[in-house]
Amino acid sequence: MSTEDSHEDHGHHLPAVQDWPRGFGEASWWPFVTALGGAGIYFGAGLYIVGEGNSGLIDPIVGPAVAIASVGLFLVGLYGWLYHAFVSHFWSRGADEEAETALRWGMIAFLGSELATFGAVFTYYFFIRAGTWPPEGAELPGLINSLVLANTALLVASSFTLHWAHVAIRRENRRQFVLGLLATLVLGAVFIAGQVLEYFEFIVHEGFTLTSGIFASAFFGLTGLHGLHVTLGAVLLGIVFVRALAGQYSADRHVSVSTVSMYWHFVDVVWIFLVVVLYVGAAIGGA
Repeated sequence: MSTEDSHEDHGHHLPAVQDWPRGFGEASWWPFVTALGGAGIYFGAGLYIVGEGNSGLIDPIVGPAVAIASVGLFLVGLYGWLYHAFVSHFWSRGADEEAETALRWGMIAFLGSELATFGAVFTYYFFIRAGTWPPEGAELPGLINSLVLANTALLVASSFTLHWAHVAIRRENRRQFVLGLLATLVLGAVFIAGQVLEYFEFIVHEGFTLTSGIFASAFFGLTGLHGLHVTLGAVLLGIVFVRALAGQYSADRHVSVSTVSMYWHFVDVVWIFLVVVLYVGAAIGGA
């Protein structure tokens, strides 16, 4: 690649010097921007907990402000990363099966790290659960209710609609592909709204907040972490949906559909495990 071609390819975003992975866009600083935004979300959550304490070291508004700014930074980084790596020159690239396989394995490795993240928080909950139950001085809210059951049904259904869409593009059925993506997006958005409503009911009507005890910290930690992942999945699905409307997929070119599907099915499975362990397990023990 000549210096002139390199400048033309890379001049539209942050500096990059070589293709990586080869054939799928340029190496750049966008992944680091995305990672910085993701880390800031957790940092903001930590500042919120400190601010809600009695130390008076940090104003309670600092944590949410940092978290909101970090979400913005994360989304900007995600946009730059995905657009310049996968979208801008989609049809000019060859369909390299070896590179696509590498990207799928990259998603599998990423999901492995996500499994470890959830595993750490679940381990915290298991230590709590192994002691006196319910925790001394703690009043558990009504965990099993129609909202949780409806949310679970919606998320499970979204996996089926996404699979339906994925099968459709492999058969070159673009109409079914777009409809399946749209249905998945709607189901995911309703799930997120349902979780927000659940938080509102617990916090406002039952006084069950993040600082209500060790079970509350585990509950909001696990459900909040999962909610962030569903929200990220919805953003990724939205990007895939917009690209689908632009006609950027075919039976030979759908690697991002595959990787986003893997991510979405992962968060679905985590939710089912979470409901069984956290909601049902805590409610049975409380009874």
